[in-house]
Amino acid sequence: MAEDLRALLGRAMTHAIAYRERVGDGLARPERDYHSIRDQIAGPVPVNGMDAAAVLEELVAVAEPGLMPTVGSRFFAWVMGASHPAGVAADWLVSAWGQNAGYQSTAPSAAALEEMAERWLLEILDLPAESGIGFSTGATVANGTCLAAARTGVLLKAGWDPDADGLFGAPPVHVLIGADAHSSLFSSLQLIGFGRKRVITIATDDQGRMLPSALEAAIAGLTGPKIIIAQAGQINTGAFDPFTEIVAIGKAHDAWVHVDGAFGLWARATPRLKHLTRGIEGCDSWVTDGHKWLQAPYDCGFAIVRHRDALLGAMTQWSSYLPSIAQGDRVPSNYVPELSRRARGVPVWALIKTFGKNGIAEMVDRHCRFTEQMAARLAVEPGVRVVNELAINQLIVNFGTGDAAARKSATEAVIAKVQQDGVCFAAGSAWRGDWVMRISISSGETTAEDIEMSADAIIAAWRAVRG
Repeated sequence: MAEDLRALLGRAMTHAIAYRERVGDGLARPERDYHSIRDQIAGPVPVNGMDAAAVLEELVAVAEPGLMPTVGSRFFAWVMGASHPAGVAADWLVSAWGQNAGYQSTAPSAAALEEMAERWLLEILDLPAESGIGFSTGATVANGTCLAAARTGVLLKAGWDPDADGLFGAPPVHVLIGADAHSSLFSSLQLIGFGRKRVITIATDDQGRMLPSALEAAIAGLTGPKIIIAQAGQINTGAFDPFTEIVAIGKAHDAWVHVDGAFGLWARATPRLKHLTRGIEGCDSWVTDGHKWLQAPYDCGFAIVRHRDALLGAMTQWSSYLPSIAQGDRVPSNYVPELSRRARGVPVWALIKTFGKNGIAEMVDRHCRFTEQMAARLAVEPGVRVVNELAINQLIVNFGTGDAAARKSATEAVIAKVQQDGVCFAAGSAWRGDWVMRISISSGETTAEDIEMSADAIIAAWRAVRG
């Protein structure tokens, strides 16, 4: 049995290492598409089982041609980290250990490591030390978790306990959100019963930053509970809302101020970029992802709430069969909606130990310099227009001249050719009536040479399209 275990897990490790070693040498896109893989594996449910080693080999043969090389060095389509080996190794142990990280007594090591990771994250991001962090699957659930805490906080002030009595008959909560907020926030609002459409949209400037004057005008006539949702790092432009002004307005109107900072909150980690977040420490809750700039494996988001009691009130569950809790102990499951979950804090702890505070700052700085390098290369090519003001690691460009329809056609053609050529992978997005190529630089594997190679490929694709 021990020999079989060693052989199976050893073979999985061999495949994983081989994939990571060669991922930068191949195309920066999957070799096969979803439909061909789905058709290949289609069949009836297996009646009899088969050898686990044979299943593993079949899995690798089927899956590898359809893997998106997000862990490579030239994947720029979305803000995704490269799953650093230190985090992957820790995550392998998490799977092998099989811990349910909900309680200290059921998983003492996981609970202790998560608690230390919470403390370190608050220091790295320079957020109030009294805050609590829920370790979630990602920013969508983290936003839902924070907004549930906000719901608890503002309704308790209004004399209503939403965690005990629900929302039927509760005072209405006004949600004010920027016109260029990320789509996942609306999923989060739907999740907690506030609805996608029942919001007050606040006007933004040409980079997607919330306008304080528009916020003040919208909130001035409102009574009752209020939540303001701000943004650190607009998904297209990378722009940051003016937090000092937003916080002042929020406090003047007794509103909870929440920040979606899925990648932009990491600007707090570096002195060179921290000014972009000035005033953000005065907010009530914040969200960011670990599987973006921290390079953690997937299933890693952080719901950060200044008012720990509001977070615990919104998330805590109890039953007689659950373990007893000593006074003052931090219970991991009380910070997120899940009772049973993997030990997400373990790879976070390992990555912070691996990078250190200075290493995280250096990585964020490096990626932002690469973004400037890419923009400089593309901007000098005739017919290529850099659309955004560079703030962080986001770059949007479009191609061609003429009206918006002509630019959209040219830009779509360039994106398609870049993806087909496979030197790098970028994708498109709508922005202010234009279609743009969005380039997000956040992989720990990316080098200056990758930027030069990718810029060459994008320019070559544009020249081919231009004809």
